[in-house]
Order: sequence, then structure tokens, then C-alpha cells
Amino acid sequence: MLRAQIFRRPFVLAGMFAAVAGCTSFFALAEGVQKLEEVEVVGSGRAVASGADSANQGTVSQKQIGAQPNYRPGEILEAAPGLIVTQHSGEGKANQYFLRGINLDHGTDIAITVDGMPVNQRTHGHGQGYSDLNFLITDLVSGLQYKKGPYYADEGDFSAACAMHLQLSNRIDRGIAQIGGGSLGYRRMLLADSPQAGSGNLLYALEVFRNDGPWTRPDDYKKFNGMLRYAEGTAQDGYALTAMTYQGNWNATNQVPKRAVDSGAIGRFDTLDPSDGGEASRYSLSGTWAKTGSDTATSANAYLISSRLKLWNNFTFFQDDTVNGDQFEQNDRRLTSGFNAKHSVFGKWGARDVEHTFGLQGRHDNINVGLFHTVQRVRIGTTRADDVVESSIAPFYQNNLRWNDWFRTVAGLRADFYRGRVRSDNALNSGGAQGHMISPKLSLIFGPWAKTEYFINYGRGFHSNDLRGATITVDPKNPANAATREALLVRATGYETGFRTTVIPNVQSSVAVFALDIQSELLFQGDAGTTSDSGRPSRRVGFEISNLYKPNDWFELDADVGFTRARFTNIDTAGVGDRVPGAIEGVATLTASVDNRGPYFGSARLRSFGPRPLFENNSLRSNSTTLLSGRIGYKFEKKARLQLDVFNLLNRRASQIDYAYQSQLKGEAAPVNDIHFHPTEPRSVRLSAILSF
Repeated sequence: MLRAQIFRRPFVLAGMFAAVAGCTSFFALAEGVQKLEEVEVVGSGRAVASGADSANQGTVSQKQIGAQPNYRPGEILEAAPGLIVTQHSGEGKANQYFLRGINLDHGTDIAITVDGMPVNQRTHGHGQGYSDLNFLITDLVSGLQYKKGPYYADEGDFSAACAMHLQLSNRIDRGIAQIGGGSLGYRRMLLADSPQAGSGNLLYALEVFRNDGPWTRPDDYKKFNGMLRYAEGTAQDGYALTAMTYQGNWNATNQVPKRAVDSGAIGRFDTLDPSDGGEASRYSLSGTWAKTGSDTATSANAYLISSRLKLWNNFTFFQDDTVNGDQFEQNDRRLTSGFNAKHSVFGKWGARDVEHTFGLQGRHDNINVGLFHTVQRVRIGTTRADDVVESSIAPFYQNNLRWNDWFRTVAGLRADFYRGRVRSDNALNSGGAQGHMISPKLSLIFGPWAKTEYFINYGRGFHSNDLRGATITVDPKNPANAATREALLVRATGYETGFRTTVIPNVQSSVAVFALDIQSELLFQGDAGTTSDSGRPSRRVGFEISNLYKPNDWFELDADVGFTRARFTNIDTAGVGDRVPGAIEGVATLTASVDNRGPYFGSARLRSFGPRPLFENNSLRSNSTTLLSGRIGYKFEKKARLQLDVFNLLNRRASQIDYAYQSQLKGEAAPVNDIHFHPTEPRSVRLSAILSF
């Protein structure tokens, strides 16, 4: 059996560490070369050191991350301008992401890593690129780096819209003991410290969390997170070994049809299937290593991740089975291993400063995945069950050349090679698939002139599709019907121009205008509860403007706005329309923060994302969602603080998500096209006491 081969196959993690750590001997280093002069550009409160390669690239500090209240862990990613993080199910499920006119579902075109470990899961039981950040203890995130668009040679699968990299702390200044409580059943306890151990620090953390939400059937979301990390040195010269664990289980109130609420059949926070929910676990071992010399910089990391997920969902109610209902179980169990290695050499080409970067990335997934028909979480039928192995390897090269004091180029080339095999319970859907993608990158950087730097970017990238879609032959639900195969790798091409400036005193601004072409659009399918390849190419054209006003060291005001036009680009011979369903159009945020002004501190954040077409012909659109959240706190010297977070301060009745698809309620004679929405949570408060020791 392939399943036995998958989970018996040895993977020597120690050998992988040795391979990536020893890569430095591969490169011949030029004698007497000098490191490029660094230029610091700051935009929208998110600093970019060592010279930005685009107007949309930035870093966010630990202090900036911790200054804003977040209802769910994934919302820390909203520090990147234009990104919306929401939820359409129980809190234990991966978040829903929107950026640059793309409904990213649970992570289709946004690559997320934590300490070098990929969060996106390919060939996943629920959706391609599934990215769940509930295992993350956000208090221990030391920083966040974001890079939008396919312009970077070290970014691969899922990064066409954006790549987000979260770094973990090697140590914390003081131990943390936190207890919190609030409305809607919120409870949280955290204990963390990093005492010295040998030549480094041993950081430990334990988090216990519970939340019900406003739902008639409470989420009863319970999770436990743990982390143990030993680190020596710094991020540039040192190493860290990390073990992480996460377990969670929950009930889920999924999106409900608008007609059921309008008719009074159910309330706004009711559910039509109270047995929906999920269970998840994640265990990981990882290591990072870095060494910086006078003319070189080398870094490497390796990881081993074991994760499991069970989801029970019912999105169409009684459309497919008028007796038992349409609930289904999605089961995903996997072992993921991989590495990343990068080596940079700083030198001269004649009189010009140059940086050569060589890299290699590899990943292997052993996956057991299944889809089952259930009633109240009890299986009554199997739609399909598969064992999958999927591997990839990606070498890349990047050249950063400063031609003179006002012009610089960054040119890169990346090659991705994929192969895998599916063993399905239906032999007709078994088989192997492979693919490769060559992705050139080029950035032109001009300036700075008058405290302003200008950028022109071009790049090709991609996202992978579910490997099962590349080997499928017949419809698993109706084996008599043929199924359409999908390409394993889907091309994306991006173009961008913009600038970053500090020419206005106390104001840091960035402006970007972009276009993104995707070879085949992924769309949400309500009856399957996942995304699928539409086969239609699309183009997005838009702009983003970010501004930070910081007149002193105790106040800052951050304002971001963006708009994107998304359209299918093939000829619409069927007359269905050229709008991309779910493509977010306008996004705006306004954030004010106060600190370092006596014992009081606080912040307020207004976040708005605009209406979206729900059908290709634009005949049905979602409403916009605007929410205001805030924090006020008091510091008791350096040892304790008390803070109150308030979410949806204005108690707005809006949607976290809107979909349009067919469903059938009990008693209805036929399926009905309708808006299905997940409401925003009403006003809620969370009070936390944090003690430092």
C-alpha cells in the first residue's frame, strides 16, 4: 500500500541540517570584496532596511504588532497594507484572506512562513494553500516581513499576491504572565520566559485559550499552544532550535443563507447544522542558522511538521441528500519536511557594488486525505480517500547591482520542479504528475532624489494546484462522469511601478500601481466547500497608497488605501460575464496609536473593505464592511499593565464574508441561488492583566 510506504519512508532530518549548513563550501568567495552600502527607506510605519526592491515591501516590528488589538491570531498579518483577514466558520479554522483584488480563500496566493516553516499546505483536504495560524503565540513574534507581487527570486509557490514571513523571538526581556477574560466566552492564559542557558537562552511558552463567540451554538473553541526554543547569537550570526505544539477543537457556525434570516426561520447568529465543527493539531521541529562575514552572508533552516485536521461542514444543507443532509467531513493528515538555504557574496564588478545570492529550497509532503459524507459527524459514505506524496525543489539566483549612486537593478531567476503521485480509492483517479516553472524577475530602482526612491518591477510566479486535480479522470461523486484535469502549476505575471518618499516632514508615504495576470483563476465552490480551478485567465489592475504621520515619539497615525479592478480576460462565449466573483475592490484602514506619554497607552483602528461582485455578470454584490476597534491601557511602572480591547466598537451589523451559490433548505422543493453570509461579531470586550517578572 502506498499509505504504508508514505509513513514508513525515512527522512533524516540531521542530514538535511548538515546539507544546508555545509552549502557555504560550494561557493568560491572573492578576496577583498566589499559589502554594498545600505540605504534605509521607511514607508507607512513599516521600515525597509538594506534598500527596498519595490514600493510594496516592508517590515513590521514587534512593538508595532503588539500595539493593535487582534480578535484572532491571523489578524497580525493585517499590518501589511491592503490585506484583510477574516473568518467564515469556527475560530479554529484557517482564516479567509483578501489582498490586491483576490479572494485568497485560506491561502491560495499568499505565501506565509513562521520562522522559515511554510504555513500553506498543498493538496489539502479543505482547500489548496490552507494556512492556519492558530498555532502561533503572537506575543512571541519578533517581526514580520511582507513582499507583494511575484518579483522576488526567493519566493515561490503561493506568493503571486504576497509573501509574509513571521519571525520568532530568540529571547524576551522579561517573563510574561498574562490572564485575560471578556465577553462572548473569551478566556486566555499565557506564561512565557527565556532564562539564560549556557551561551544562549531557553525560551518557553504555554498558552491556554477558549472562546465561544456570539453564536447560538457556541464555538466552544479550546486550544493549547506550547513552544520551546533554544537560541544563541543573533538573527545574522547564530542559530535556534524550536519545538512547537498546538491542539484545538471547536464547533462551527458557518455562513447561512440570507433568505433563511430574512424570513425569520433562523436568527442572525443561528446555524442550520449545529454539528459542524473541527479538530486540529500541529507539532513541529525546526532549526535556523545564519553566519555573516565581511563579504558574505549565509542562512539556512530545516523543518519537520506533523499536522492533522478534521472539518465537518454543511454549506448546501439538503441540496444533494434531501433525507440525511449534505454535511461532509474533510480529513487531512500529513508529514511535511523541507529546507531553505541562501548564500550571498558581496563584491565588485569593476567600480560597481554587486551582490550575488544563490539559494536552494526543497519540500516533501506525505499526505493522507479524505472526503466523507456524514450526519452529525458520523460517516455514512466515502466520496474519495487518497494517499499522496508530493515533492518540490527550487534553485534560484539573484543579482543586485548598483550601477551608480542613483540607479540599481535586481535581476533574478528561479526554477521550480514538482512531482508527485496519488493513490486513490478509485484506481481511475490514481497516477503521477509533474511540472516545472521558470520564473524571471527584474526590478529597477532609481534615486533617492529629494528623499524619494522610484521602482519599476516585473516578475513571473505561480501557485500550485491540488495534485489530485492533476491526476483525476472521473468525478468521485459520480464515477460514470468524466472529470476535467487541472494543470499542476499555474502561471502568474506581475507588473508594478511606484515610489517611497519622506519628502513631507514627519510623513512617510508609498504609492504603488500594479497589474497581475493569473493564467487560471481559483473560485470558491459552495457545494464542495473548497476552491477549484475555473480554467479562466484573469487580470487585476490597481493601486495602493500608504501614509504614516509621526510628529513625535508618542503619537502616530497610519492611513492606507487601495483599489483593484479584477476581470476575466478570455472571451465570454457563454455570456456569464467577466467579473471575478469575490474579488475585493476597495480597502482602507486608519490607525492611531498613543504610547510613551505617561502610564496610559491606547490605539484605535478603522478598517473597511468594500463591496464585491458575487456573480460573473455583477448582478449580485456584497455590501461593504467597516469596523472600528480600540484599546486603552495603563502601565504600573515596568512590572505590570492592564489593557482593555474593544472589538466592533460601533456594533455594526455587517458580514465577515459573503458568497453566492445554490443551496436547498429542508422543505424547499429545489435549490435556490442566494447570498450566504457569516456575520461580524457584535461589540465585545477583552480585559487582560499582564505581569512582567
